[in-house]
Amino acid sequence: MKKLRKTMAAFLALTMLTASGAAAGVSAVNAAENKTAVDDCNDDWLHAVGSRLYDKDGNEVWITGANWFGFNCGENLPHGLYAADCDAFLSNVADRGINLIRFPVSTELLLSWMNGTPNAVSSINAGYNPPQDIVGEDGTVTPAGAYVNINKDFVLEDGKTVKNSMEIFDIMMEKCKEYGIKVMIDIHSPAAHNSGHNYNLWYYDASCPDAGNMAVTADGVQVTTEMWMDTIVWLADKYKNDDTILAYDLKNEPHGKGQDGSVAAKWDDSTDENNWAYAATECANAILAVNPNALILIEGVEQYCKDGISSEAGVEYYWGMPDSRTDSPYHPAWWGGNLRGVRDYPITPDSGTSQIVYSPHDYGPAVYAQTWFDKEFTTQTLLDDYWYDTWAYINEEDIAPLLIGEWGGLLDGGKNEKWMTLLRDYMIENHINHTFWCLNPNSGDTEGLLEYDFLSWDEVKYEIFEQAIWQTQETGKFIGLDHQKALGINDTGISVSEFYESYAYTEGSNIDGGTILTGDETKPTQEVIIPSDTTEPETETTTEEVTATTAPTTATTEASDFIYGDANLSGNVEISDAVKIMSNVTDKVKYPLTDQEINAADVYQRGDGISNMDALAVQKKLAQLLTDLPESHLE
Repeated sequence: MKKLRKTMAAFLALTMLTASGAAAGVSAVNAAENKTAVDDCNDDWLHAVGSRLYDKDGNEVWITGANWFGFNCGENLPHGLYAADCDAFLSNVADRGINLIRFPVSTELLLSWMNGTPNAVSSINAGYNPPQDIVGEDGTVTPAGAYVNINKDFVLEDGKTVKNSMEIFDIMMEKCKEYGIKVMIDIHSPAAHNSGHNYNLWYYDASCPDAGNMAVTADGVQVTTEMWMDTIVWLADKYKNDDTILAYDLKNEPHGKGQDGSVAAKWDDSTDENNWAYAATECANAILAVNPNALILIEGVEQYCKDGISSEAGVEYYWGMPDSRTDSPYHPAWWGGNLRGVRDYPITPDSGTSQIVYSPHDYGPAVYAQTWFDKEFTTQTLLDDYWYDTWAYINEEDIAPLLIGEWGGLLDGGKNEKWMTLLRDYMIENHINHTFWCLNPNSGDTEGLLEYDFLSWDEVKYEIFEQAIWQTQETGKFIGLDHQKALGINDTGISVSEFYESYAYTEGSNIDGGTILTGDETKPTQEVIIPSDTTEPETETTTEEVTATTAPTTATTEASDFIYGDANLSGNVEISDAVKIMSNVTDKVKYPLTDQEINAADVYQRGDGISNMDALAVQKKLAQLLTDLPESHLE
């Protein structure tokens, strides 16, 4: 990532925190800092050894999930909540064996959460009417929710005012926990846009097609590489002690043609901003610094530059070289599907590769008629013509685990269905993790597992998918990824602990085409690292590199026991300090400050007490508009 200064526009976006005091977003702001959704056990984190994933006890696990999109779109919440109750939806999904949901989100949405101004939601049916029991004059009781009772947890106490996107997200994470479902967050697009996946990059570039539409937020902020990284790290920090969110897919389908040069995502050893390998490594380091237990999913690019000399041009192939039908400089792939670069330039975080999972996407000819479908294809021809050198070698050569982040499609009774079945069987036989695209029925070129009521299943498509869900071989129990909570509520699923206690050595599971353990296996255990309560500053950080949103900074101290602006006494000045100040201003009883915290927080007109101006001063310091704190003293 290039280190970029924050502009005044970024600062203005940040100051939206205090534009109307803290009242507008106080419940969401408080949730950001004092979220109660903390896993009691925090024992479900995963790690990689070779091409396999293991839990903390060294037992192998298999992620077999599905996508549920909508948080990435203009509605700012998963699609279908206009038709289905979230509890009914999630329990239904869990009972069908899906042990993880990949939730696409936008950087714009995360930015709104991080800045304390969560985007509003739309296209949701939520209400609870009456909001409490009503006793009539004759003593007859009308129970709460008698008239309207759908998605009641997504409305305020009045039973009709819908909560904001971050409140709904946090509630949904709690519900996933309740049903034994784990979560992967996928950064699907820069802007909240229903077609945002079509944009090449993870940041705004004026030269990139449709940048003004796909990489600019609704309030006009151009999404930068820093914002992309800061917002993911913010979410990872928020959920670092809650293993509901196990993994972060850093960017959905980075793509673009090689001949387009700087506006296409590439994979090499440069530090260019469009070098996905470099950006992904920097982002992985930042996430693992706050949560060393999270899995980091790395997708590929679309094209990878070949080695060698062009027979037509007589020069070495290079990125940006014009393409040729007879002597192409590039290896092609699906968007996000090209992981050839891993062999030459693997993603290697400073802490090692135990948390890295590579995640290509793969589709059939109904999405696009790729050349490898121009024959009577088989598993072997797909491997020879495309899969092996593009991504399958990573698993076959035991380099790292794979997770096919998107696969699925239309049932045509022909080539597309054949491809789907071949890929499914290959994943089963080779312990490849996967998340099916998608649960939603409203995906134009693939449709989904569900019908338009978002509760009924396309049983024919589910039958194809179901064989690739992690399950016991004889009893067909679906295996979850939680150690304490069984998957689902209707006795169709079990916890991973129950599987290894009662099934693994008798009937086993369908991973690797069918495996029963003998007891002689070596278990690669890994101790769960308890993240610190605060984010320590990077050793390389300088004043030039501090961001306006999450990066910590230091301030001049008056005494050795506190830092000006450090309202939460973490040892650093961060955006959470501004949030804490504003929460206190809104409700001093609910969000009290100790005398020491008040002393550190009083940085505007020092000596006159705490106000939103103190929060604004902290933000100015983070935006580098102030050199030191306090900003001023009481005259």
